[in-house]
Amino acid sequence: MKNVLSLAGSDPSGGAGIQADLKTFAARGTYGMAALTALTAQNTQGVSGVFAVPADFVAQQLTMIFSDVRVDAVKIGMIVNAEISDRVAQLLQEQLIKQRDLQIVLDPVMIAKGGAALLDPLAVESLTQKLLPLATLLTPNLPEAAAILGMPVAENREDMERQGQALLAKGCKAVLMKGGHMAGEQCPDLLLSAEYHLWFEAPRVETPDTHGTGCTLSSALAAELAKGNALPDAVREAKAYLLRAISAAHRLEVGMKDEAGHSLGHGPVFHSIDQIRAP
Repeated sequence: MKNVLSLAGSDPSGGAGIQADLKTFAARGTYGMAALTALTAQNTQGVSGVFAVPADFVAQQLTMIFSDVRVDAVKIGMIVNAEISDRVAQLLQEQLIKQRDLQIVLDPVMIAKGGAALLDPLAVESLTQKLLPLATLLTPNLPEAAAILGMPVAENREDMERQGQALLAKGCKAVLMKGGHMAGEQCPDLLLSAEYHLWFEAPRVETPDTHGTGCTLSSALAAELAKGNALPDAVREAKAYLLRAISAAHRLEVGMKDEAGHSLGHGPVFHSIDQIRAP
């Protein structure tokens, strides 16, 4: 059994953050752990508050885990601020010296589904300069990639490729450009590294229930890399799992609906689709 650690914020409604990460780790057959960077007050309709965990305590959580538990992969989600980013980068750099095969998936969480900012703008520089070069795989959506690079949001595959190459030049080993924000019936993702240049296609599922999809995908990727899968295989497995979880999201009853039965917010995906047969 591989051990996977999530470093992220908490979502009390259970659809994103460490709650989604732990559900995903279990669904992918790994043992999940979590070190919190923030508490949030949120539900399917939005985020009303963020309470950052002090950077020293984030570091203490990581130190206790690394001193006692073998960690095969780390998924980094919500970092909140530059102070946390700096401390995490320092500790992960030290761990990589001891454990060169540690897999690190960096999901540069910046904006919640409802539009709330989840990363201090001053932290983007720290994330880019200190955390990004440690990543086995960077998993930005198109707005996140544009924010890191200071460029307009990619509108086509050529833009995605150019921005992916620019992110690679900043030091990560590989980048998965997620194309879900592009218009069209397909959600194309692009995996780039020194070894790979691969497009992954998936049909767009018309549903409002997409809360936590980025958290879920990056966690599934971390689990698959922890299990020893090569990057292309990890992407295929993680994307297929996410597609199943999104397609079954309508089976859940999480979040308020209007009189016509339409969701008022963005419901979560069905993380347990492979384990539970819901009616």
